[in-house]
Amino acid sequence: MPVASRLERGIAANRGQFALQALQVFFVGLVIGMERAVLPDVARNFGVAPEAFLFLASFVLSFGLVKGALNLVAGGLADRFGRKPVLVAGWIAAIPVPLLIYVAPNWWWIVAANVFLGISQGFTWTMTVTSQIDLAGSHQRGLAVGINEATGYVAVGLAGFGAAVLAHGIGVRPALLIFGLGTIIAALATLTRVRDTLAWVKAEHAEAQGHAPPDQIEGFGSIFLRISFRDRAGRAICQGGIVNKIADTLVWVMFPVFFRRHGAGLVEIGWLTGIYAMVWGLSQLWTGHLGDRIGRRRPVVAGFFLLAAGIALTAIGRGPMLWLPATAIMGIGMALLYPNLIAAMSDMTPPLSRGKALGTYRYWRDTGYAIGALLLGGIAQLADEVRPAMWLTAALVVISGLWIAKDVRLVRPHHQKS
Repeated sequence: MPVASRLERGIAANRGQFALQALQVFFVGLVIGMERAVLPDVARNFGVAPEAFLFLASFVLSFGLVKGALNLVAGGLADRFGRKPVLVAGWIAAIPVPLLIYVAPNWWWIVAANVFLGISQGFTWTMTVTSQIDLAGSHQRGLAVGINEATGYVAVGLAGFGAAVLAHGIGVRPALLIFGLGTIIAALATLTRVRDTLAWVKAEHAEAQGHAPPDQIEGFGSIFLRISFRDRAGRAICQGGIVNKIADTLVWVMFPVFFRRHGAGLVEIGWLTGIYAMVWGLSQLWTGHLGDRIGRRRPVVAGFFLLAAGIALTAIGRGPMLWLPATAIMGIGMALLYPNLIAAMSDMTPPLSRGKALGTYRYWRDTGYAIGALLLGGIAQLADEVRPAMWLTAALVVISGLWIAKDVRLVRPHHQKS
């Protein structure tokens, strides 16, 4: 503990390790982003009928269920064994993803590939954001999360467009194989220089004990139940996470189908979904820090309302002239709410329980992918049309924002110095 207590916290003091974690999350974003514009649009090549919306959504269902569960597992493992071993395991789990897509004889192989993608993302993205929060000071948590999510979602947007262009040129399977394996190899090659950040957590804990009563370190089950069900603010934050992933499922699964049905080509779809992700990503460079300065609730609530407005504009649009600004508005909304929900959960939690608390939040948040796949896929299947699923999502997003406005007070960082 004496050695740990000498470690400085803060982004500037740890710029090298912080940058390496940002590079890791950039690679994480590339792996998930390569699927976004391509797979829903070419699902028919894997035997999915054009009207089979629920079956189409099954690959996101498998991803969400697995990623949600692995977020939960990752938090506990990270607090016990450290962040880096979990990060390494996540990259190893990513290796089968492009291989399974390349050899897939039918859509069930794509579903299986996304099981591995869920494992990988649950471990890798959770560890990068947790590690960057560990390295940052308590007054920089929103900024740290914003940089993490900005880097990851800029990569998602770039990969969506890049994979669409590559697939247009050489075919979907070779494009995803080359893109996926190249990214995974690059990520593994840079892992040797990444340090585990558990020592910084112990330093923060020692500092907190120096000027505050000792924290009671809660068990995993106690934290999960408190945050998920017993704590009013925790409950509101978790439902907000679920709903924003339902909205992201709409973009991932339904938007490419919607745009294709209204005359957009593969590269154009890549642009539209890519703009959403890149605006979301880049805007988080300021939205997370905004939450550090004015509190989390106002950016989160504003973000939900902007997200709903962007979905509604997309639903009433008939071409890229309205779809492009609408998806950009959605990206700004996501940027306001996304890092500040994570930072708000971190604010509420003592340092040595941070991994488990963030794992709980990320469990509920990413289970939203599975809920969204079932809900939106089912609605579109019944209606034989995507637009009703879009209107339902917009309504859920508004309700979620109102819930947070009601139950989440002005959140300030845990142990923040005045």
